[in-house]
Amino acid sequence: MSRPQGGRIQVPDDLREILLEFTISYLLEQPGDVINYAVEFFTRLQNNRTTTIVRGPTAGTPDESIISDEEEPPVARFNNRRKSVFAETYDPEEDDSDEGAPAVFPKSDAQRARLAEAVRGILLFRSLDAQQMQQVLDAMFEKRSEPGEYVIRQGDDGDNFYVIENGMFDVLVTGDDRVEKVVHTYEGSGSFGELALMYNMPRAASVRAQSAGALWAMDRHTFRRILLKSAFKKRKLYEELLDKVPMLKALQSYERANLADALLPRSLNDGELIIRQGDTADGMYFVEDGSVSIRITRDDGNEHEIKRLALNGIEEPYSEIKVGKGGYFGELALVTHKPRAASAYAVGPTKVACKYLTSCSLIVMNLAKLQEDSDSCCCQYFCALSALWGYVE
Repeated sequence: MSRPQGGRIQVPDDLREILLEFTISYLLEQPGDVINYAVEFFTRLQNNRTTTIVRGPTAGTPDESIISDEEEPPVARFNNRRKSVFAETYDPEEDDSDEGAPAVFPKSDAQRARLAEAVRGILLFRSLDAQQMQQVLDAMFEKRSEPGEYVIRQGDDGDNFYVIENGMFDVLVTGDDRVEKVVHTYEGSGSFGELALMYNMPRAASVRAQSAGALWAMDRHTFRRILLKSAFKKRKLYEELLDKVPMLKALQSYERANLADALLPRSLNDGELIIRQGDTADGMYFVEDGSVSIRITRDDGNEHEIKRLALNGIEEPYSEIKVGKGGYFGELALVTHKPRAASAYAVGPTKVACKYLTSCSLIVMNLAKLQEDSDSCCCQYFCALSALWGYVE
């Protein structure tokens, strides 16, 4: 065991990580015999490590080598969810074609600013990072419409995706009676045309300009390459991050997929504050790239680093805890409804994925399941989590 500093015992990194995993697994499963459970747990851990060594470095991490018999297979995950951008007509995982140079349509600063404002808040763009968003702005081209003009027609093949900058546009559907009816009206904002591009199907409705207006369009190829393929890769990365979180182990695979869709990327500069000690919780965070320093302000009024979260395995100075891919923080205050117990700062250029409070209902549901099993389970869980990760002394 490491030597005490300032009267405080330091638990070695590898021991802390193993104890945390064992403690949370025990509290989640609540076995009858703790000794037998411990023997089985550490035997599985040993066997898994041996298997990983035999398979070699391409076999993946130990966590990736263990597949529960109860875990839903990847195909079933999507069968249980509503269809999304990963439709069967386009499989991003199988798309290894040469993407080529991205399309670029020159724009003035004023046009670029207007386009950036028009795409702000559109759900399809929410998961894009800064570089991907710049590709979106480069790839879109302006289109003007006049009153009565049809932008798309029901039954036509999909060619472009459209974002409304200004103007009013009616959505019309022709039924079996061959009568065209207005089912929706866009008033100055919104987007349309993505379904035909996602599912490789004819247009399901027509869109007609009610007034003069301005649109921004993106062609099918660019739409799929930037939005579908990039979003697919991002989801896979985020699912891997979520799979490393002990408190989410009880979630079904399709529930983790939903949470992955709710994660938002955030880029940070060196020294930038992510969360502040004493603030109300707004979400939890995952280290996607770079590293994060966790600090506590003690009675002397000074901040002291208690751990550092990182994606890589490079040894960093002054760190008590090294967490590999899937490092996360901010969950304690989120679910206990207490102020932040520590502050977090970016160390160098850093990217994190954030799950904000409004999208954390599945975490609360997961904890409710634990509460049904044992009234004290949640309390025990968070006490163990706090003690093992250094939030309390």
